[in-house]
Amino acid sequence: MPKITIKETQNPSILKFEFDDFITQNESFEFKNIDEAKNSPLAQQLFYLPFVKTIYLSGNFVAIEKYNIVEWEDVKDAVAEQIETFVANGGAIITVQENKTQKQPITVYGETTPNPAALKFVVSRMLTKTAIEFKNIDETAASPLAKELFKIAYVKEVFIDENYISVTKYEINDWQDITLEIRTFIKQYIENGGIVIDENLIAASVEQEAIKTDNFDKLDLTSQQIINILEEYVKPAVQADGGNIAFESYDESTKTAKVILQGACSGCPSSTFTLKSGIENMLKSMLNDERITVEAVNA
Repeated sequence: MPKITIKETQNPSILKFEFDDFITQNESFEFKNIDEAKNSPLAQQLFYLPFVKTIYLSGNFVAIEKYNIVEWEDVKDAVAEQIETFVANGGAIITVQENKTQKQPITVYGETTPNPAALKFVVSRMLTKTAIEFKNIDETAASPLAKELFKIAYVKEVFIDENYISVTKYEINDWQDITLEIRTFIKQYIENGGIVIDENLIAASVEQEAIKTDNFDKLDLTSQQIINILEEYVKPAVQADGGNIAFESYDESTKTAKVILQGACSGCPSSTFTLKSGIENMLKSMLNDERITVEAVNA
């Protein structure tokens, strides 16, 4: 049976039910009622629940907007179980439509980050399951979109994760002058069928990360604890700010944990404060060791 992960969104009426893999192929769907959901047996099934208002299918998730007659806390587990059971019993999420050429519109909006040189562009569909950072155009083999963005003179770095793209700019331009241009470019590029990430090529770009994951069981206990703390408590916060953090190493002799900052977090003026006053203090407290220090290898 597929395992569904429940995630909150910024809209308290909408909850996301995530799968372990993609459920749509470069398309997003929105259904307001059961008649609109003719090509989604799963959505039709969910509309039999009286509190379901709107259903969104995109990337690796089903998002449901509810009416106010219930609270998510009371029904979310039952909804997740219903989705899991429906799919496990062979129910189709989306039925393929032949000769479908209609463009699927998306929305893109910009969000500020703690790094004044970086802006986070949030897209209304899933882009990738693997965070990936590009420091220059030569690194963009896995991302045709990133390659095109680097052709814009003021783009310095690009970071892509889940449903957003963080763009770091050079100082020659102000965001108020270029935000609309980048947002429009991303929107039109994706709507016209442009490839954001080539998942077949991304494996080579994240080989080092994969090796670290495979070697998790071989690490010492403290390193494993640090990785778990970063994943559970730190990464969601930095992702919300358009960045990412990854474990690099831990030296027991010096009590030093080294991490990699990506996206908006890389080069951010407040990153040192975040490392020392936030992450370092968290590790000291949760691991009960005041000698632990944290360093960013690319700060």
